[in-house]
Parts: sequence; structure tokens; C-alpha cells
Amino acid sequence: MQGRASPVKSVMHRLVAAPVLALPRGRCRVGSRRGVNGESPRASVAHGIVTCQNGDMEHGFPAGSPALDFAGTLRVRRGPNPREMLHSPESLSSWFRECGITDGDLACGPADLREAVELREAIYRLVVARIDGDAYEREALGLVNAAARRPAPVPQLTDAGRSVEATVRQALSHVARDAVAVLSGPEVPLLKECANPDCTQFYIDRSRGARREWCKMDPCGNKIKAAAYRARKRASAKATASTGSRP
Repeated sequence: MQGRASPVKSVMHRLVAAPVLALPRGRCRVGSRRGVNGESPRASVAHGIVTCQNGDMEHGFPAGSPALDFAGTLRVRRGPNPREMLHSPESLSSWFRECGITDGDLACGPADLREAVELREAIYRLVVARIDGDAYEREALGLVNAAARRPAPVPQLTDAGRSVEATVRQALSHVARDAVAVLSGPEVPLLKECANPDCTQFYIDRSRGARREWCKMDPCGNKIKAAAYRARKRASAKATASTGSRP
């Protein structure tokens, strides 16, 4: 069949090729993000947990991208009490598993956790720069590209279906490669930050008309809508009282 690539070669190319993120040309302001005032807060970092209906999920994944979800594991970055979701090697392992990068838990150690947090912060700084139309920070760019060059997790076919073989560094490579794909791909204009001032989660807005404002409706959207409703009620009550007091 003319002009049609072998599906096996196509799959192998996606598995083997290591994407690298390049410096953007010129300035390109995209998406929506509130201002960031320098480094992420470090003081008074709390340990957080996110649960689903059956209570067994430690992490949340609202972004539509593993890399953006990974950057969001330090929550409420600009607040006085940011919440650290990667607070132990075990929490890093559970993030990989819950994200679907690995089938089970990995043997993560303190050094792995430090490397993961360094990668997370580098990804965060690159996303901030991309949305704001600024130049990438060289150190962050080099760190993400170095992680993306490492081997990625290896899917294996088994009698039971599919399994994934991965080390911690391979799992981090998967995250870095996703960051490269997101920040250099066609969905860059859809990158946004949650409109909740207390939230600093980035996400890809794939909604119709790109009208999504929140990383998640619960709790962020509900919180802002409830606050807006209370503000309207107060304004209405004040206007009514003012009208009633006129002679």
C-alpha cells in the first residue's frame, strides 16, 4: 500500500525516540495564568492527601497530562501553607502507580525523591515560562531534557495482558517526555492555570470553546462559585437596605 508506514515500525519509533525540548522562538503568550512571584514557597509545607470515593487514591490527576499533574504535586504554591504531596518515597511510588506509569509500587528511596522533586520544579518553571511567553530557564530546560533522554518504561505482553517494567528513573523519564510533548505540541494554547486563587494547578483545557476555568469543579469550581454567590447576595441585601432607607 503506497505511502503507508509499517505499524510495527511506527510503534517502535515512538518507544525508542527520546524527545528533547528546545528553546522557543520569540515570545508567545498562551493560555491563562495568574502572576508568579519568583520561587515556589518552601516554608510551612504541609503533607496533603486526595481521596476518591473508595478512599484509596493518594493523588489527584485533573490536568490531562502526567507532566502537569506531576508539577501540581506541590499544591497552593503561592499560599502561606503549600501542601506537599510527594512527602515520602512511598508517596512518589504511589504517584507513579496511580498515574498508570507503573503497574505496582517501585522501590523508591530518599535520593529518588530528591531527584523527582528537582524534575517537578523544573517542569513547573518551564510551564510558567511557556504560558507567560518567556524564555525557558536554561537549568530547568537541561534537567528536563536530560531526564527525557533516559530510557522510558517498557511495556511487556503477558498471558494476562500487559505489564510495565520500570525503574524510578524510567518512570521519571516518562514524565519528562510528556513535558516535552505538552510544551512543544499543538495544545500549548490550551494550557491554563486554575482560576481558584488558592490553587496553582496547570491543566490542558480540552473543553468545547476552551471555557474551562478550574482544574476540577470539586473543590475549586464549587468554592469560587459559592464565594461569587455569597458576594451577590451581600450586594443585593445592601442595595435593598439602601433603597428601603431612602425617604
